[in-house]
Amino acid sequence: MNFEMVMQELESLGKERTKKMYMSNGAHEPLFGVATGAMKPMAKIIKKNQPLAEELYNTGNYDAMYFAGVIADPKTMTDADFERWIEAAYFYMLSDYVVAVTLAETDIAQEVADKWIASGHELRMSAGWSCYCWLLGSRKDSEFSESKLADMLEIVRNTIHDSPERAKYAMNNFIYTVGTSYLPLHDKAVDTAKAVGPVEVNTDKTKGKSLHASENIEKAVSKGRLGFKRKYVRC
Repeated sequence: MNFEMVMQELESLGKERTKKMYMSNGAHEPLFGVATGAMKPMAKIIKKNQPLAEELYNTGNYDAMYFAGVIADPKTMTDADFERWIEAAYFYMLSDYVVAVTLAETDIAQEVADKWIASGHELRMSAGWSCYCWLLGSRKDSEFSESKLADMLEIVRNTIHDSPERAKYAMNNFIYTVGTSYLPLHDKAVDTAKAVGPVEVNTDKTKGKSLHASENIEKAVSKGRLGFKRKYVRC
């Protein structure tokens, strides 16, 4: 399938209700409103195709950008490629669920994520912390530096309440993911979650929201999900 065929297929799969849902979360035109599950048959045909992924990502169309992440070949992507992708990621569903997910399948994942976390830019920070969540939830514990992750928990503990809104979500999720998926620091993550307490985030809706990493870790433990690792990062 070429670029034109993919765009036509995405347009035909669009649903007004899905489009409205994406827009309520921050997406803007152009987009069609394609459910992620509806993309799977096309993804099976195309498999990985980085040149096509780049064409689709460059459209600025949310559905095309999402599908670009599905068919991307992360191993061929460079630091500069990810800089272009994060630059164009204009809301969290792109930064955290397309760019961060794709980055998590590379050998440069931690290096790039570290840079984004330190950037002070909301969506880069969010993508960086989210990337670590994808990594921790899919890779062996032995692939990480325990001391580095312990230091990162301290950073979260000391800065989360003053961080940008989307970064708060990702940082809170980082505590939870360390607590459930990285066994060497389970106890420290639990302590960090308790010390941090509820994290208040403002949404575009009328009400704010509280995030509770401590409660979520407890729920995961009670369900026997301690040490959980997913087989694949991307669907």
